[in-house]
Amino acid sequence: MHLNFIGLAIPFFIFFILLEYYLSKKKGHNYFTLQHSITNISVGIAERLTDALCTGFFYFVYDSLQKKFGYFDLEPGFFLWIVLFICTDFVWYWYHRLAHEINILWSAHVVHHQSEDFNYTVSARITIFQSFIRTGFWCVLPLIGFPAGMITSMLLVHGLYPFFIHTRIPGKLGILEYILVTPSHHRVHHASNEIYLDKNYGDVLIIWDKLFGTFQKEKEDEAPVYGLVKPLHSHSFLWQHFHFIIELLLAVRAEKGIRAKLKIFFGKPEKIDPSTRQKAETLFHINQQQGRLDIPLNKYVLWQMIVLLTSLTFFILFEQYFLWPCKLAFCAITVITLINCGAIMEQKRWVFYLEYLRLVIILVLPFYSFDHWQIKLAILLLLLLVLVGWYNSLQRKYFRYVYQV
Repeated sequence: MHLNFIGLAIPFFIFFILLEYYLSKKKGHNYFTLQHSITNISVGIAERLTDALCTGFFYFVYDSLQKKFGYFDLEPGFFLWIVLFICTDFVWYWYHRLAHEINILWSAHVVHHQSEDFNYTVSARITIFQSFIRTGFWCVLPLIGFPAGMITSMLLVHGLYPFFIHTRIPGKLGILEYILVTPSHHRVHHASNEIYLDKNYGDVLIIWDKLFGTFQKEKEDEAPVYGLVKPLHSHSFLWQHFHFIIELLLAVRAEKGIRAKLKIFFGKPEKIDPSTRQKAETLFHINQQQGRLDIPLNKYVLWQMIVLLTSLTFFILFEQYFLWPCKLAFCAITVITLINCGAIMEQKRWVFYLEYLRLVIILVLPFYSFDHWQIKLAILLLLLLVLVGWYNSLQRKYFRYVYQV
């Protein structure tokens, strides 16, 4: 049996998230907000699913580049692993720094900084767009001559470390503060305080920040304030992903001339007029969410996330055994559920259409194995009649349970 052991990363991360939650409560700290944690994990679920399905493609890209254009023909060895680690960390620093300094890159990376909490769930906030952009930067490694197998192995190990620096529990770590990116350093990076903005871009080693002048120590008298300079205040899965892209397009549209438009695309985020956010929210009827949500709604969303995380673990483990129609159906159900959870937390009434669509996919999927199209058509028509006939009744019961109306 061939398993994709990347799926085990999900229970691994969930264990440490729960451990951090327990320790923070034991120490009397309120480091977790349910809605923020759900939105953080939602973003991470989409990224995990994409990674599981696209890892082979990324490997193919690295392998092709190395074989066709690699400057050196490098062979694995102890010294070469050390060189690859340093090169990977160096490339990461510049990817990360440019992602903060160039709008077109920030449009993908901004999602990672939206959470007003700072805990292990924040490490999951990596969008599918960010994954592909990072891969573009990492393509320099096979061009140098590093084999694809080494690169993908290093990225798995190198990518594990940042998870553990998204936490507020430990203080400063002594001599390690001078060598590694510690939780203290990364708290600075996620802070929106003016003194902390655009600092500490390193992933594992802090030496690059000290070398290139972007290092800032966490101050005892300046507690970090997490999130964006202008908070998003939205639980919407879609809006979190696309709000800055829309703001960027609106800002570009307002400029005259190609040069001015290109300056917006490749300029710094702070150059965009802050009022553009409000224009985008008005255009798409986005209402900012401020308060906590009631318990029944929380439970419903929480159970959806538990079921989704469990099913995603098994899907990734056994993904080689699923046919592509089943994979596509699972991806559709996952995306609908993520949009669904965000919409429920914003108490949108159109969420019922998503529930119906998800139900249709789930009911139709088991009948995919039937060979005769006549049987499939008959089943689909029967399901359609049942769903249409019970539509109004289901809608009333649904809103009564979820929104208590």
